Amino acid sequence: MSVEPNPHIAADLEIIKRGADEVLVEAELVKKLEKSRSTGKPLKIKLGCDPTAPDLHLGHTVVLTKLRQFQDLGHQVQFLIGDFTSLIGDPTGKSATRPPLSPEQIQINAKTYADQVYKVLDAERTEVMFNSKWLSELGAAGMLKLAATHTVARMLERDDFSKRFESNQPIAIHEFLYPLMQGYDSVAMQSDVELGGTDQKFNLLMGRELQKHHGQEPQVTLTMPLLVGLDGVKKMSKSLGNYIGVSDPANEMFAKVMSISDDLMWDWYELLSFRPITEIRQFRDEVRDGRNPRDIKVLLGQEIVARFHSLGDAEQALADFQNRSAGGIPDDIPEVTLTLDGAALDICSLLKQVNLVTSTSEARRQIEGGGVKVDGGKVEDLKLQIAKGTTLVVQVGKRKFARVTLA
Repeated sequence: MSVEPNPHIAADLEIIKRGADEVLVEAELVKKLEKSRSTGKPLKIKLGCDPTAPDLHLGHTVVLTKLRQFQDLGHQVQFLIGDFTSLIGDPTGKSATRPPLSPEQIQINAKTYADQVYKVLDAERTEVMFNSKWLSELGAAGMLKLAATHTVARMLERDDFSKRFESNQPIAIHEFLYPLMQGYDSVAMQSDVELGGTDQKFNLLMGRELQKHHGQEPQVTLTMPLLVGLDGVKKMSKSLGNYIGVSDPANEMFAKVMSISDDLMWDWYELLSFRPITEIRQFRDEVRDGRNPRDIKVLLGQEIVARFHSLGDAEQALADFQNRSAGGIPDDIPEVTLTLDGAALDICSLLKQVNLVTSTSEARRQIEGGGVKVDGGKVEDLKLQIAKGTTLVVQVGKRKFARVTLA
């Protein structure tokens, strides 16, 4: 359905839709924005996150970036930590029932999440909430009433459930409760808009249905695409190793951004950058006119590093990256002292002990592939011995360095 909002709302809508995959329903969003502008009451923008792992990567921050854009437009973010729903585990995209987390691990992860999101979100416009507050109060009777709102057939419309059912993979009864409880969160929070990845569409729409069931105005759902990782092919994932962690060191974070392809850079700009759309369009025009895309990638890398570290760290990361590119050594590499029992230590053991590799077999592979340097010179001898009393700079690949003293 086409909408023709007033110019102020149209400008807000362009920012909100930037990078988004789908807005359901856009006409309803326009009405909510108009009402918010006329009354001065900010919209409640919900994002639910189950603390299933302690650390976030840039893929997780795609929706956080969108939340920050809503905040910059004057709205209030409801950052929901699913400490209760984590006891079930989100079945989205899973081919088997997930083992539940322990309450202790959930609390540890939740604390880490809360600390990390403020690197993107404005704390003054963010309300951190925990769904155990209302879900634990539902009790058995409340859960039965909630379960009665939907049929098994409706649940099997969900792609991952239907695939598991058709392939005779088990589906535990409690997994059907997950989307219902996530939807009930929106009822308890009286959310106006809920964000999520494209893989969360079924759960987000459940919130709309349950709000209608409880006589509330249904939330608008906004889905964001899944960020493609460093490999340029698959979604960013720790298990695939194609990720940038928000707690990664500044130098490593910057170097990883610089490693992405020129084409992928534009998707990252759209999903991760706070730069105005007009400025990004100008960058595209400049590249088409002959500007080196590397210059534009540097700006993206510095913006991301500054967000999760500081502007000074971003400037130093660029200087170190340029130094490494020219064959130099960064200034702030870790310094390690190893105390030897004997007179020398072999290079493979050294690399493992200073955590530049995870095993001596990996050290051998790196050396055989030409990826190890000592004081700038390539190591070719797998049995190279480093004598006690030596201090040297060891490098693995392009980004890993250590200044090692053998005592």
